[in-house]
Amino acid sequence: MGGLQIVIGVYDRTVVLTFLSLVSAVFGCIVSCTGAGHPYLGGFFLLFCGLCDGLDGKVARSKKERTEREKVFGAQLDSLSDLVAFGVLPAAIAVGLLENDGVVLFPLGMEGSAPLPDSILFFVIVFFYCLAALIRLAYFNTLEAERRNSLEPSEPYFVGLPVTMSALIFPLILLLNFCVAKDLSMLYSALMVGVGFLFLVNIKIKKPSNVLVYALIGIGAIEFFAMLIILLAH
Repeated sequence: MGGLQIVIGVYDRTVVLTFLSLVSAVFGCIVSCTGAGHPYLGGFFLLFCGLCDGLDGKVARSKKERTEREKVFGAQLDSLSDLVAFGVLPAAIAVGLLENDGVVLFPLGMEGSAPLPDSILFFVIVFFYCLAALIRLAYFNTLEAERRNSLEPSEPYFVGLPVTMSALIFPLILLLNFCVAKDLSMLYSALMVGVGFLFLVNIKIKKPSNVLVYALIGIGAIEFFAMLIILLAH
């Protein structure tokens, strides 16, 4: 008989970055929506989630002796973490913007702006975005399970926009606010609608090559350090 496994799950280097991404996402949600926090801090944690996600696949594949259960567990863990990081956290940042009367700059001489005129519509947008991310991830998991059962090779394309792209898209709005002294919360909300729709639309997007993956990670790193410099400067 095998030894008793007291704690279920997998705990090795293949899941460390996924765990870090989830912790970062939870911190981001908290600091975005609490009085002591700030939506820009949420954007910082969102970027960190994106960097973790961009690297965790490489780390997982570096362990060649993974069992099938470990592979499936890692995939499910990654998907569940993605829902929090790229579904809930961008929505929490949006709520933080609303609570702070629009996009709040650190003291740069900008007058506080009014929140969205119709908060009910705003929260409908937030719920739509979260639901779209949930459906996108569930559909992706369904396709992946069907592929595994049929032993077919992985498709060279994504169906719909990957939710991880939110880690590059939404922080740009926050960074843009340091160049354009305007309330960009309406733009952020409109972008949530557009991105949520792209999560659901039945289009095929070619999977990026390794070069493009590293380029996207590089863009995320630039945004990350730009946000870090801004936060440290204020």
